[in-house]
Amino acid sequence: MSGAEPKARVQEFLSRHGLMDPGEEATLTPLTGGVSSDLWQVSLPGRTLCVKGALARLKVAQEWLAPVSRNRVEYEWLQFAGTVAATHVPQVLAYDEHDGLFAMQFLPPTDYPVWKDQLLAGHVDAVAAFDVGDLVGRLHSASAKDSTTAGRFATDDNFDALRIEPYFRVTARANPDLADRILELAALTAGTHLAVVHGDVSPKNILLGPHGPVLLDAECAWFGDPAFDVAFCLNHLLLKAVILPDHAAQLHQSARMLLEGYAKHIDWERAADLMGRVAALLPLLTLARVDGASPVEYLTPPQRDLVRGNARALLNRPDAAIDTIIDEWMLAARAATTQISASATSVSVKSKEQTA
Repeated sequence: MSGAEPKARVQEFLSRHGLMDPGEEATLTPLTGGVSSDLWQVSLPGRTLCVKGALARLKVAQEWLAPVSRNRVEYEWLQFAGTVAATHVPQVLAYDEHDGLFAMQFLPPTDYPVWKDQLLAGHVDAVAAFDVGDLVGRLHSASAKDSTTAGRFATDDNFDALRIEPYFRVTARANPDLADRILELAALTAGTHLAVVHGDVSPKNILLGPHGPVLLDAECAWFGDPAFDVAFCLNHLLLKAVILPDHAAQLHQSARMLLEGYAKHIDWERAADLMGRVAALLPLLTLARVDGASPVEYLTPPQRDLVRGNARALLNRPDAAIDTIIDEWMLAARAATTQISASATSVSVKSKEQTA
């Protein structure tokens, strides 16, 4: 697609839905950070908004195809979530199913920093994690009570393409000795239908706004297993401990606070059952971020080996409790990362001595 084509398409969409007046000129600035959609900041006289369109082929190294109908799924999720937590999702301004585009409120980064950026900069706030858990719990609980959500979010094929295939099956193929266990978890996850799952509760999709977290990018939304969202978010806190060993204690607290904020809303099933599934999924999802279709970009080769080793060991302990997994991971990540740093320093010193 040429540079002119998306601009013309977006401007036509904005005009058709009354978001752009005749004679006005829109400035489109591509926004980065995601792999599954085109996202533009649209500047118009006196106002700014965002327009989003789903891609058929995601922007990752491995071929990853997904239905563009997920644009409608995200629109539906934003509509639903807006009725539960209006200040914690962007306001939808217009939607066009035929064009696969929707416009939404622009949230300036000066007021709404990305949680991932904050974490990577070493700003680890356990209260923010609690608030994220609280928000996700509220949304799960409300959706479980809503008799319309099961049909509205019967998006099993979409979730399979965006989550089961790239995170479960691709990882199973890369770890054939664990394939039976991973495919068992895939079947359990796909067959559990209890609440509306966001499907991408990642720090890159969470803004820390003045009124609490704002959740973005719900293309994977699905009436399914709420344990997936909890494990998916915890996974990122575990991974950050590998690259931020000096902040492992705060990340450990953040993981516990996220669970605490979430747990008070569990009223659709026994908390022990849900947390058992979270514990089972968590090591798989960490393994998927090094061996799946969408590996995280910030791990060095030794850190990837550390994640792979820890995750594989935990997958071989299917009865481990969630608290045990978090405690052991944080301790192991801190100790092993320190060893990695010491080893790298030693290699660097020897190299300098040899060239002196």
